[in-house]
Amino acid sequence: MNEENGLIGGRTYAPEEDANIAKHFAAIESDSGASHPLGIYYTGKPEIAAFLAPLSNILSSQGARLSQLQAGGVGADIGPLTQKGVPSFAPWTNQQTYFNYHHTAADTFDKINPKELAEGGSVMAVLAFGLANLEVNLPR
Repeated sequence: MNEENGLIGGRTYAPEEDANIAKHFAAIESDSGASHPLGIYYTGKPEIAAFLAPLSNILSSQGARLSQLQAGGVGADIGPLTQKGVPSFAPWTNQQTYFNYHHTAADTFDKINPKELAEGGSVMAVLAFGLANLEVNLPR
């Protein structure tokens, strides 16, 4: 954490965990707003898409069925882990209005749509539960 103050958290954590990096199954970051989720971004091997397909099916009823490989990474805070080969994930959200408020004085709770926030929470829950219950390691 601590993206806004120089990425100190991620840049400190990853090197401290060098000896344990193989034990890091996945990294998840949610830092793209609270709008309607479209699906899941991931960074890692393209074969990870097959592991996300069942999760996409679960999320399809709320319109969050998509998954997309992001070669450059999915989150600044988990970037150092991603660079060390840890598969990384993030909710893929509709960002049409994200930068209308992001890091401005207008970035306040009244802009949040409770339904969309709950949908984003369900993407995180399904993603975390699905990854935690895989019976094999993700490809690296």
